[in-house]
Amino acid sequence: MKDPLASFERSALMAKVRGKGNRSTEFVVERSLRVERIAGWTKHPGSVPGKPDFYFPAYKLALFVDGCFWHGCPKCARNIPTNRRLFWRTKLDGNRRRDRYIRRLLNRRGYHVMRVWEHHLVDRVWLQRLRDMIRRIERVDSGGCSGGGGKG
Repeated sequence: MKDPLASFERSALMAKVRGKGNRSTEFVVERSLRVERIAGWTKHPGSVPGKPDFYFPAYKLALFVDGCFWHGCPKCARNIPTNRRLFWRTKLDGNRRRDRYIRRLLNRRGYHVMRVWEHHLVDRVWLQRLRDMIRRIERVDSGGCSGGGGKG
């Protein structure tokens, strides 16, 4: 079926659509944080580059929850749609480049960054990774030995 709009009209229309994040995956993380009594976070702070899904200001820790399709999970290797393949390849590659750029920017500014893939939300391993990272940050901040900084 041919698009009734010209490409510039479709582009202008789509530019008006604003994403609201992947609410289902964010809800799983938020619920898990509450159940596990992991406190001190805020969602989507505009003052932090990349507007992480969850931010722990006391630790300068940015937590991103990445959808496997949208962020190009190497394990899931979701198929690129066959319709408008070049568009989708360009879009998804751009998302991955932006993710790398934001991670480097945050690290340079002294933030700690943790990314969780959507498919990891089914187990609790990501919660243990988060707790471990917070403990490492606390040790470093209290003058203990370095535990790897923001590379988690």
